[in-house]
Amino acid sequence: MIDLKKQLLEYSRSEYYPFHMPGHKRNMDWDIAHMDITEIDGFDNLHHANGILRDCQKQYAGLVGAKETYFLVNGSTCGILAAISACTDFGGKLLMARNAHKSAYHALYLRHLHPVYLYPGVTLFDLQGAITPEQVETALAKESDIQAVFLTSPTYDGVVSDIGRIAQIVHAAGKILIVDEAHGAHFGFINEFPDSAIHLGADVVIQSVHKTLPALTQTAVLHICSDRVKKELIERFLGIYETSSPSYVLMSSVNQCEQIMRRSGRELLMQLYQNLQWFYEQTKDLQVLRVLTKEDFSDAYAKDPSKILIQTAKTDINAATLDHLLRTQFSLEMEMCSGEYVTALTSVYDTKEGFERLSNALRMIDCTLHEVSKKQPFVGELYAERKQIIPICEAWPMDGETIPISECAGKVSLDFVYLYPPGIPLLVPGEEIDGSLPEKLVQCRKNGLELQGMKDPAGEYLAVTDKVCKAPDHQLY
Repeated sequence: MIDLKKQLLEYSRSEYYPFHMPGHKRNMDWDIAHMDITEIDGFDNLHHANGILRDCQKQYAGLVGAKETYFLVNGSTCGILAAISACTDFGGKLLMARNAHKSAYHALYLRHLHPVYLYPGVTLFDLQGAITPEQVETALAKESDIQAVFLTSPTYDGVVSDIGRIAQIVHAAGKILIVDEAHGAHFGFINEFPDSAIHLGADVVIQSVHKTLPALTQTAVLHICSDRVKKELIERFLGIYETSSPSYVLMSSVNQCEQIMRRSGRELLMQLYQNLQWFYEQTKDLQVLRVLTKEDFSDAYAKDPSKILIQTAKTDINAATLDHLLRTQFSLEMEMCSGEYVTALTSVYDTKEGFERLSNALRMIDCTLHEVSKKQPFVGELYAERKQIIPICEAWPMDGETIPISECAGKVSLDFVYLYPPGIPLLVPGEEIDGSLPEKLVQCRKNGLELQGMKDPAGEYLAVTDKVCKAPDHQLY
């Protein structure tokens, strides 16, 4: 019989070091069962907070400078769903970055929204870059009926867009700016890390505290930062998308995180920054592996150094192989691997020993590798622009045929397809499957990457249709 608790305890006692979320890095000593309660007298109700939970949320808002803060126990996902739903009409139009998390696309589906996509540039190292203010300005000038703008900053890779300038452009056009800052809950405390969208003019900001701060998995916060957003609508949709039985253990974790950051956040972040600087210095002379630095992201407005990206593009191995070597030979568990890079997520609870272990492991692996000629771009082509043939709200529930990925060229997808993590769709229901995409998806599987989102749990088949109908008028920017 499988005993999940036993396996978790055994893993927690192992030598594996977590370069992945949650940000507490298994350094919290909590006896969780004794604190697991429901809405009993004296402990308030998250969906009608007027006591201790109201005060806890106000404390967090005061720490970061928001007008209102809401605790989220269904992760940033429920915050993104609520924010988009509250800031657009049913059937309205949303300007959004194409590299948004899948939850934003679920909001499109549920609310029958018409997307206008902003495509980030692709960096020198085949990574998705930033959304520029010029892209936003051009799109808003051409699409006057857009109601809100939704951007992800920082991205999963730590790329930051110029939210300050973008907010000015959005507000000049009379629109609302929502920022998915799930990976930036540590922003805005010290100058060594980028500033938070909370301080730069965004109207709604969603942050996952469990990603980079000391808090339990699933914990997040939604911040209202201006009067352009109706608080009542945010609360209405949080009531729809968030569980009616919120965990007090998780809410207490957010509150404890706020107290830690209020008491010693600046010192913890400075220690993290110094450890990161040491690590980047130690790994700058690798021969074939490459640890990317902020200088490699010249097209981005800023780069979050806490996301360590290790490139394998010049080596005779791919990222999945590097990920496997780090796990099996050095007991280092990474956050994710993509086509040619591995991501290590760091937080304020990472230790100098952890950085030393990763640095030493990379040096040892680097000595065993051979340099190869430049490989063909991979990630950038996966996230290329695609033509929307059928609206998402119509395509996803449609019946079609299910065929092998390799035979899908020219068809219209009825499935989402994304690499998880990070959960950014490569293909959205209703989009045309261009000639090169099936080959790339097959290559993903051969490279050991996990495709999700399809009705086929094995990720080998796609639901498709030949049906063609008029898609909503929209432009790509």
